[in-house]
Amino acid sequence: MTASPVKTMAQTAVEFGLKPEEYDLIVRRLNREPNHVELGVFSVMWSEHCSYKSSRKHLSKFPTTGPRVICGPGENAGVIDIGDGQACIFKMESHNHPSYIEPYQGAATGVGGIMRDVFTMGARPVALLNALRFGDPSHPKTRRLVGGVVAGIAGYGNCVGVPTVAGETNFHRGYDGNILVNAMCVGLADADKIFYSAAPGAGLAVVYFGSKTGRDGIHGATMASAEFDEDSDEKRPTVQVGDPFAEKLLIEATLELMATGAVAAIQDMGAAGLTSSSVEMAGKGEVGIELDLDKVPQREEGMTAYEMMLSESQERMLAILKPGREHEGHAIFEKWGLDAAVIGWTTDTGHIVLKHKGEVVCDIPLAPLSEDAPLYDRPWTEPKTQPRLDPAQVPAPADWEKAVLQVIGCPDMASKRWLWEQYDRHVMADTLEDSATGADAGIVRVHGTRKALAVTSDCTPRYVQNDPYEGGKQAVAEAWRNLTAVGAEPIAITDNLNFGNPERPEIMGQIVKAIEGMAEACRVLDFPVVSGNVSLYNETNGAAIPPTPTVGAVGLLTEYSHRADFAGMKAGQVLMLIGETRGELGASIYLREVLGREDGAPPPVDLALERKTGDFVRGLIKSRQVTVAHDLSDGGLIVGIADMALASNVGVSCCIQGDGPDVGDFFGEDQARYLIAIDESQMEALGLAADAAGIEYLMLGGVGGDNFSCTGSEGPLFDIPLAKLRTAHEAWLPAFMA
Repeated sequence: MTASPVKTMAQTAVEFGLKPEEYDLIVRRLNREPNHVELGVFSVMWSEHCSYKSSRKHLSKFPTTGPRVICGPGENAGVIDIGDGQACIFKMESHNHPSYIEPYQGAATGVGGIMRDVFTMGARPVALLNALRFGDPSHPKTRRLVGGVVAGIAGYGNCVGVPTVAGETNFHRGYDGNILVNAMCVGLADADKIFYSAAPGAGLAVVYFGSKTGRDGIHGATMASAEFDEDSDEKRPTVQVGDPFAEKLLIEATLELMATGAVAAIQDMGAAGLTSSSVEMAGKGEVGIELDLDKVPQREEGMTAYEMMLSESQERMLAILKPGREHEGHAIFEKWGLDAAVIGWTTDTGHIVLKHKGEVVCDIPLAPLSEDAPLYDRPWTEPKTQPRLDPAQVPAPADWEKAVLQVIGCPDMASKRWLWEQYDRHVMADTLEDSATGADAGIVRVHGTRKALAVTSDCTPRYVQNDPYEGGKQAVAEAWRNLTAVGAEPIAITDNLNFGNPERPEIMGQIVKAIEGMAEACRVLDFPVVSGNVSLYNETNGAAIPPTPTVGAVGLLTEYSHRADFAGMKAGQVLMLIGETRGELGASIYLREVLGREDGAPPPVDLALERKTGDFVRGLIKSRQVTVAHDLSDGGLIVGIADMALASNVGVSCCIQGDGPDVGDFFGEDQARYLIAIDESQMEALGLAADAAGIEYLMLGGVGGDNFSCTGSEGPLFDIPLAKLRTAHEAWLPAFMA
C-alpha cells in the first residue's frame, strides 16, 4: 500500500483558497513559511469575504458622511443620529452560499449574525428585514430552498423576539445555482453609549463569552469567497448551526455588561470566528493579542488550534474589559447561563500569538493580516448596455385583462403572504407598518417617543443586468422613494453588493459601474452609505447571478402619526399620479412576463427630478394633506393601482388619454412617480401646489365600487372584479409551496 504524498504548505494554501502569488507574499511578509494554523489564519483574513480585496478600491467612491452620521463604514454596523440623544445602528449582510447548501441553518444563522453586528455596538435590535432571490420556480431545487430559507428566517427571528417588518422576494433562472439571502437588522441605542471594537491598549483581559466552540462553520468565510461547482452539496460542514435561544441570552448579557461600564472594546464572532474578532480588535487598536486556546470553552473533544481559530460556531462574543472588572462580567455571564472565560490579554507586540497545550502554534504580525492584505485593481470592461425601447414599438397585449392578471400574479409580483405570515411582525409591540399592512416601508416606533424609524430593502436586478450604472442609481432611488412614500426623511443606507466572479473583467465591470451609479445617487439624494457587505463569486460552474446590489435604507419620522400607507384609500376619493410618464418599457415586468423578453434599457433615473418630486410628496404627507401614497416601480401604474385597490379593498376606475401608447402609459416603469389618493375637494389646492413646485400631475380617476377598470386612448381596456384580481394575486405562492 503506497503512502499518500505529504502536501506542501503551498499546495495546502491553494486548497484554502489562496492564490500561489498570495502564498508567496505571505512567505515574504513572515520571512519564512507559515505553519498550518498560521496559514489558516491568513486564508480567512485574506478571503474576499473578510478583506474586500477586489472591491475596496471602488467602495471608496461612496459618500459616507453626513450631518446625521455618527459612524460610517469600518465598524460592525453604521450609526446615525435620530435626535434626542438617540442613535440608530444598522447593517445588511449576505448568507448566500450557506443558504444554498443548507437553507434552514444558512438563513437562520444569517439572521443571528446580523443581529450580533448590531447589538455588539450597544443597540437593542428592533427590526429585521430580508432580501431573497431564488431560482426559476420550475427548477427542482427552488421549492425546497424557499421553504427552508423562510423557515430559517422565521425560526430564528421569532424565537429571539425581534420583528421582521419588511423585505422583498424575487425569482429568476439566474439564481438557479446560487440563491441570495441578504439579512438586515436595525437597532436603537443611546448616542453617547456606542461601543467599538478597537482595543484601547495593552495589558487588558480578553474575555470569550456565549456558546461553546464546535467544529461547525470551519472555513465558512473561505467557502463564501469561492464559486460553486458540482460538489457544492459536500460543503455542508462549512455551514454554521444556530441557536436563537442562546442568542436571546447573549443579547441581554451583552447589553447588561455594557451598562456596567466595564467594556473597553467588543466584537462579535462572525465570519472567520475567533480569528477575525481577535485580529480586528487588536489591529484596529494597534496593539498585539495573545490567546491561550486551552481556555476556550469547547463543546467537542480534541479540538485543534486550527479548528478553534477557524470555527464559525454561532452566538459567541469577544470583549476586552477594563482592568479589574473581570468579576463583573463573570457575574453577568453566570446569571444568563453563558459560557465565559478569560482566554488572553492584549499586548504591545503588534503580533497575534496563539498558545495551545503549552506551545506557541502561531506568531504572526497583525499588519499583514489587516492593513497589508492584498488589494487588487482588477481589470474590467465597460458593460454592454441595451438601447432604449420606443414604447410605440412594443406590442400592446391582445387581451388586456389576461395581461393584467398575468403580471399581478407572476412570481415576482404575486402576494408573498405565505412567506410573511410565518414571520412575527409585531413582537415588541412597536411595529406600526409592516409587510402586511400596505406600506412602502416597514415602520417601527422608537419606544416611549413620538418618533419612528422607516426601513426598506430594494434592488431591481434586471435593471442592473441591462445597465449597471442606471440600475445602481435606481436601487438607491427606489429605497429613497419608499421611505419618502411613508413620509419619512431618508437618512442613510447600508448595502449588500452581490455579484459573480470579480476575476472576470465583464463581472468586474458590472461591479464598478453599479457602485458608481449608486454613489452618484447617494450624493445627489444626500443619502450616505454607513455600512455594508460585499458578496462576490456568486456563480456556479462559471454562470454568474444577475448583478444584485441590494440597498437597505433607514429614514426617520419625527411624528409617527404623520405617515402614509397605501391601504387607506376610500370610496369617493380621487386617484392622482404625481410625476412624469414617458412609457419606459425596457427591462420591465410587462416585457418579461407578457412578451417573454428581457431586453431594453432600464428606465433612466433623473436624480434631480427624483429629489424634487419626492420632497414634494413628503411635504404633502408631513402636512397631513395626504395620508395615502404609493411609489411606482415594478409593473408601473397597473401594479401600483392594483396594490392600492387590493390593500384598501375598494375599486378604482382610471383613465389615461395621453399622447403615448396605452401599453407605455399603463405598464411603463418610469421613475420618480407616486400615486396619491385625496378627497375631490383637495384637487384644486394640490394642483396649485404642484404647479408652483414645477411637478407634473394627472388625475387618473375615481375610487369606489368593486372593480378595477382602465380606459386608454382607444377606449376601455379592461374591467376586472376585485375578487378576481385578488385571486390572481394571492394564488401563486401557496399553490407553488403546496
